[in-house]
Amino acid sequence: MTTMWRVRLVCCTLSMLSLSCGGDIKAKTCSDVRQAYTAKGFSLVNVPHQEMSGEHLRVCPQGYTCCTSDMEEKLGQQSKLEFENLVEDTSQSLRTTLVSRHQQFDEFFLELLDNGEKSLNNMFTRTYGKLYMQNSELFQDLFTELKRYYTGGNVNLEEMLNDFWSRLLERMFQLLNSQYHFTDDYLECVSKYTDQLKPFGDVPRKLKAQVTRAFIAARTFVQGLMVGREVANRVAKVNVAPACIRALTKMLYCPYCRGLPGLKPCHNYCHNVMRGCLANQADLDPEWNLFIDAMLLVADRLEGPFNIEAIMEPIDVKISEAIMTMQDNSMTVSAKVFQGCGQPKPSGMGSSRSARGISDVFNARFRPYSPEERPTTAAGTSLDRLVLDIKKKLKQSKRFWSNLPDEICIKDKLTESDEEQCWNSHAKARYFPEVVKDGLTNQLNNPEVAVDITRPDTLIRQQIMTLRVMTNKLRNAYNGNDIFFQDSSKSAALCSKRYPVLSGSILSIVLYLDTLSIYHTV
Repeated sequence: MTTMWRVRLVCCTLSMLSLSCGGDIKAKTCSDVRQAYTAKGFSLVNVPHQEMSGEHLRVCPQGYTCCTSDMEEKLGQQSKLEFENLVEDTSQSLRTTLVSRHQQFDEFFLELLDNGEKSLNNMFTRTYGKLYMQNSELFQDLFTELKRYYTGGNVNLEEMLNDFWSRLLERMFQLLNSQYHFTDDYLECVSKYTDQLKPFGDVPRKLKAQVTRAFIAARTFVQGLMVGREVANRVAKVNVAPACIRALTKMLYCPYCRGLPGLKPCHNYCHNVMRGCLANQADLDPEWNLFIDAMLLVADRLEGPFNIEAIMEPIDVKISEAIMTMQDNSMTVSAKVFQGCGQPKPSGMGSSRSARGISDVFNARFRPYSPEERPTTAAGTSLDRLVLDIKKKLKQSKRFWSNLPDEICIKDKLTESDEEQCWNSHAKARYFPEVVKDGLTNQLNNPEVAVDITRPDTLIRQQIMTLRVMTNKLRNAYNGNDIFFQDSSKSAALCSKRYPVLSGSILSIVLYLDTLSIYHTV
């Protein structure tokens, strides 16, 4: 009987052990991890079915784990890829806005120039007929030079406009005094009297001031949109350091290794990781904000006194008024020129009748287009509407780079809203460390990312210099002054060749000094 009880006791004990072991096996299964891992596109070959000892792990906690070394490495690569995509996706709206608005403004300004030239050509052909067509290249050259300036050509607007009025004076002086023969030297003497005699009244002076300021503002504003676009595109291509990859892996995928693939990181935990990984991007923010402020200043000018649309639309009328003024004052102008340059020789062709005919043509007063007849731009809008739209978008982009971690760590999207039920880098629990401030120097005490604050990202420093030069150009454009500068990316490349052994903050200082030397007032 005693033997029978012993057998029963042993059987009962074995049964209980069997149930206990079965419960342990069920608790340590990696089935959820396997499912999540294969959903990421990874193979399940060598992926464990049950938790195992984690001494082999180099990033994730080394307790019992569902990850092999190979899995941890692949999840690290996945973390890097997802982070790069997060930054690109989060900055997509800003970059798309800068691209589309640059295209809109560029199309608008170029078509405004084309329409101005077409309008002048049509109206002058109708008003002056053959006389205009015989001298049309003079006006074509004017618009060609204006387009060349706008598209980045090295054109001095004031000199170009002075040359236009001098050439126009020479042509009209010959037409209104066709009974005389003029040598090239004589005509050069005539052009010297442009400022003294003011044959075209006050139109050249006013138009020069208006055109110069408006074109400087328009060209600089479009250049600013282009620079902002290029800077945003370059900065969005993040350079992910090894320490950042470790921190990202720990935040995004170490829950997999702990058998908790659906667990999201705590909100503040995400902030510390992102502020560490995006420390250099945050340092771009002060210069970016100054750049945006300068863009808004020039935008205000485009709406007001530097409105290129308000100047280009009636430019044909203004030039015609100048021509009429010259015709009205032709006898006085001719007499003073003859007095200063000498009496010209008669042409011997008896052209007094021709001169009267030319005078009659110039007396045909100019009839401007009505608003309905004027061509519309490809942008299908007015400059005021374009500026109003871009000002709203620019204001929204202030503090964009320092706010990037906030935009990425949105609750319920990347992070968990319940601060007690989130991944804190070790377990499912509250995250206690404080969130560090943004910027490179503030990452010295970042608890999640080991950031070397002595080595700033060279690409980011180059973009800071690019924005600094562009901001200076915008501020000058706001005051009606033009600054010509070499592309800063070319300067950076040249600087790297010139100083191949320099890197980090030292190269940034050299680049800044080099940048300061590459622009000058035109």
